[in-house]
Amino acid sequence: MSPANSSFGMIRQLRPSDMPRFRDHLLRLDPESRRDRFNGYVDDVFIAGYVERSFAQGATVIGYVEGERVLGAAELHERADQMEPSAEIAFSVERPLQHRGIGGRLFDRLVEQARGFGYTRLLVTTHPDNRAMKALARKHEARLTFEDGEAVGVIELLPPAPLPIGGDAVRSAVVRA
Repeated sequence: MSPANSSFGMIRQLRPSDMPRFRDHLLRLDPESRRDRFNGYVDDVFIAGYVERSFAQGATVIGYVEGERVLGAAELHERADQMEPSAEIAFSVERPLQHRGIGGRLFDRLVEQARGFGYTRLLVTTHPDNRAMKALARKHEARLTFEDGEAVGVIELLPPAPLPIGGDAVRSAVVRA
């Protein structure tokens, strides 16, 4: 089944063993999608190194997976240099599957993951012509500005809702442990 005709896949966290599939996904991006993802031209050697660095540096990568192929990805890269707990985000969806809602679903899942990690801000940078990314960012109430020829967005995250745990539930958990 070709990606263009397929309608069955799943969104899941990519494991270190998925690195080759993630790399192959990024290598399959057409020139425009690759430019959108990396905000400029990058070659295959850069992509291979990028994938290695991403996993080695603890990035969270969530993929849209059909069978054994990653066809879309959302990335969360911690930005320890920021005052508030922040991460930079990036997205890619292969051309035959674009404009089918996959990017939005990946974005939603990544936002929930970021909230679970305790991040309070997500940062996104893209070129001004990347309408899909800007639309996704705006959907999540990003404040977009233009700096040095790039669209730069900040998404402020609300913390996850606290879990209501009563005294009996806490005592019960302690007794079982």
